[in-house]
Amino acid sequence: MIHLSKPYFDKREIKAVEETLDSGWVAGQGPKGIELSEQVKSLTETKYAIPLNNCTAGLHLSLLAVGIKPGDEVLVSDYTFPATGHAIMYCGATPIFVDVNIKSYNMDPTLIGEKINKNTKAILVVHVFGQVADMGLILNIATKHNLKVIEDAACAMGAKYNGKPAGSFGDIASFSFHARKNATCGEGGIVVTNNECYADIVSSLSCFGIDSAFKRQNEFAIPSFTALGYNYKLSDINASIAYEQLKKYPNTVERKRTIAALYNNLLQNNEFISIPYEAPNNYHIYQTYAITLDKRINRDKLILSLKSEGIQTQIGTYASHIQPVYNSKDKCPNSLFLFRQSLALPLYYELSEEQCCYVAEKLNYHINKQVSGK
Repeated sequence: MIHLSKPYFDKREIKAVEETLDSGWVAGQGPKGIELSEQVKSLTETKYAIPLNNCTAGLHLSLLAVGIKPGDEVLVSDYTFPATGHAIMYCGATPIFVDVNIKSYNMDPTLIGEKINKNTKAILVVHVFGQVADMGLILNIATKHNLKVIEDAACAMGAKYNGKPAGSFGDIASFSFHARKNATCGEGGIVVTNNECYADIVSSLSCFGIDSAFKRQNEFAIPSFTALGYNYKLSDINASIAYEQLKKYPNTVERKRTIAALYNNLLQNNEFISIPYEAPNNYHIYQTYAITLDKRINRDKLILSLKSEGIQTQIGTYASHIQPVYNSKDKCPNSLFLFRQSLALPLYYELSEEQCCYVAEKLNYHINKQVSGK
């Protein structure tokens, strides 16, 4: 089976875990977490970074930090994994879904204005599949209407827009270290911000509303619980793995960009396929290589056909507004089309050029088979 995604680990991660276990500190927000924070601050050009157990927790705390509360509305990219919308609902607020650009898969800034009303407090923008959204226009709109901007940068660690890294545009941002991400520790996330107050809120709320045990270890002080916090800490075991992953991250991203370029070359002449669009002002890190299929192609049937050839593929991601949990009245036709017709192809560090060519060959074959009806 050629897998959709496969983490790349070597002896460095194993050694890092061994060192962490030997240190005796394996809980969250310890020395390895501090090392990871410093590393991510440098990569994202931000002042504060707080490791968490996943990106969804990061989005939840980011929304709380900027003041989102019950009764508020938050504008959010529709074409995204539902964790984004869920985080808004965790705060008691309402997600208002904004349709996306059919080429970039990211929030369409021209559609934001019509969704804003007196209850709108923030824009939660998603950098889909590792390409930064059109932050110039989005930030202008946010400033005009006095809205906070939260970046769901789950897929975009290292991605850039006009030379500036993802996570450094809005008021606060959350990244993921999930197993399918370019840098992974199985499960994990990290919040970044340039606002000290927001950083303090996220750090405290991630540890039940108090300072972590590592911060309190050199003094005797019985903490007082004054806020309803959560247990969202990232263990130092996971932090040590993420730290090693990010040390080799530039090579990982460049390898994936090379494979993406090969896919583009192999698929660009198939009239039933739209290859991923990379905006001229973007540095796309290709967390996912997702194509869009012509409406005449049965995407789900194609997934099963490729599986029979030993190739694992998957849908791109979800049209959030049609998910029953949201009970949304929003209409997002571009997102709905992408939900039905997008296809994620295998892409990972160790994928060989031969395997890539095999995937493209079988993809073209089964598409042509569908079209011909044979």
